[in-house]
Amino acid sequence: MRRLRIGMAQINTTVGDLEGNTEKIIELINKGKAKDVDVITFPELSIPGYPAEDLLLKPHFIKENQECLKIIADKVEDIIAIIGFADGKEEIYNAAAIIYNGSLKGVYHKILLPNYGVFDENRYFRAGDEYMVFTLEGTVIGINICEDIWEDEQTQILCSQGKADVIINISSSPYHAGKRVIREEMLSKRAAENGAFVAYNNLVGGQDELVFDGNGMIFDRKGRLIAQGRQFEEDLILADLDIEKRGKEEFSKSKKGGKRCRNKRHVLRKIEISKSITKRDKPPIHSVGTNFKPVRIPGPSEEIYNALILGTRDYVRKNGFEKVVIGLSGGIDSALTAVIAVDALGKENVIGISMPSPFSSKGSVSDTVVLVSNLCIRLITLPIKSAMEAYKEILKEPFNGVLAEGKGDIAEENLQARIRGNLLMALSNKFGWLVLTTGNKSETSTGYCTLYGDMAGGFAVIKDVPKTMVYELSKYRNSLEEKDIIPVSIIEKEPSAELRPDQKDVDTLPPYPVLDPILKTYIEQDKSIEEIVSVVYNRDECITREIVEKVIRMVDSSEYKRRQAPPGIKITPKAFGKDRRLPITNKYVGYRF
Repeated sequence: MRRLRIGMAQINTTVGDLEGNTEKIIELINKGKAKDVDVITFPELSIPGYPAEDLLLKPHFIKENQECLKIIADKVEDIIAIIGFADGKEEIYNAAAIIYNGSLKGVYHKILLPNYGVFDENRYFRAGDEYMVFTLEGTVIGINICEDIWEDEQTQILCSQGKADVIINISSSPYHAGKRVIREEMLSKRAAENGAFVAYNNLVGGQDELVFDGNGMIFDRKGRLIAQGRQFEEDLILADLDIEKRGKEEFSKSKKGGKRCRNKRHVLRKIEISKSITKRDKPPIHSVGTNFKPVRIPGPSEEIYNALILGTRDYVRKNGFEKVVIGLSGGIDSALTAVIAVDALGKENVIGISMPSPFSSKGSVSDTVVLVSNLCIRLITLPIKSAMEAYKEILKEPFNGVLAEGKGDIAEENLQARIRGNLLMALSNKFGWLVLTTGNKSETSTGYCTLYGDMAGGFAVIKDVPKTMVYELSKYRNSLEEKDIIPVSIIEKEPSAELRPDQKDVDTLPPYPVLDPILKTYIEQDKSIEEIVSVVYNRDECITREIVEKVIRMVDSSEYKRRQAPPGIKITPKAFGKDRRLPITNKYVGYRF
């Protein structure tokens, strides 16, 4: 029985921070050596960061990332390191380097390049044409990258023709709600169907609108989970894999040029590394029947909340900000945004701004004071009545008197939001605070938001969170404390923008429990109106065809607003932005069908 100790360095990299990423990789290699690890792996494109987007089109960026690989290789001694980087010169490959004792033993080029949703890898990379395995004292290890393992053919070839005992997959797989379960089921199936250990190492951290949740996993030959990394945290995952001897099927070098696979486009490359597996007397780490305890699985609300914390923290910190500023209206959206910011950055780094108007209710103002007290953050109060009067005077003549008391319309309502946006941006300019906007996915979907007003800011924390989920997350966060952080009065009040007397969201939108299922089926599932009516109506008789048509019109006519919105954290399977790219100028009428 050969016992291979594998280490998976689940690290949080920063796109473009070649020096910082390199230092982190070297640090983890040394930690792996101290743990007697035979093979240590790092996430996909861990040197340049993921996704590096059009940085990959800059030849000097590719060259510098390759120079960093050489620096790392010089530090690799008595351990095999598998590291993601960008390979090539004129044609660039998403690659995994296999390094041992200062030498580059082989490079695998990713074969399956995803080009859907948030992925755009065909823009940057050429697909590889070789499958790859390497042997270590009779143990055969297959290498692939992220998308390669989602289709079974490559794993089958590595195991049946390459005789792989272990499949190592380095990945940068973005998070969305429910994806952890999908990954785990897929990886377990790959291991069990091919009779091989599967070691899946995933990136962790926030990058613009994406969050990578880590949660690396190792499965035994029967598809049983034997090691697991923490979710949303850096980790060094260790496991001892008991590799059974295969007698006459022992690995032998292939002839020059590799062995032709069933897929005629590719060859199977085999590499041999002369390293002995470390002998150990102590009991194995994380093996079936030993001391493995699965990581605690969070509930849906907890998982999403943790994703929002990580995405907020990394966006703020990686972009060089220390403090953030949030407009607090007394409503649930701004309250949840503030709580997430405090949890992500600390109370000393969050400033709340109350900007009451003549239409702000006393309850909203008092609720803001209570929220700020609960969070122990600084509050600045800037009443906007005088600014509203100034705008009235300036616009009196061109508006021809329609600004008179009680005769305002949406233009006057939006002016209030834009005054508030101006004040927040002024504070941002003066003190270097990042403005966090507070709009949710339901509002952004329907255009129930104001350009250059409540949409003004640098980062939209809950941009991809439907309104009904805002309530769920708020209640979840309150459940963690003996005292409610978000006042119950905020959660229970009827939603209102408070831009005119007695205004309610339901004056413009269907109730959110009615609206959100329609938005989900239309935006995330691309259902037609007939499908939406038949699917959603069966669950809620309040949903009529007329309501669905109204919602779709609002969604389709608001694309220009979303195109100008700040980035925000993706937590649903299909978020606005890279996931959903529709033309602004567009005559297709979706609600007719």
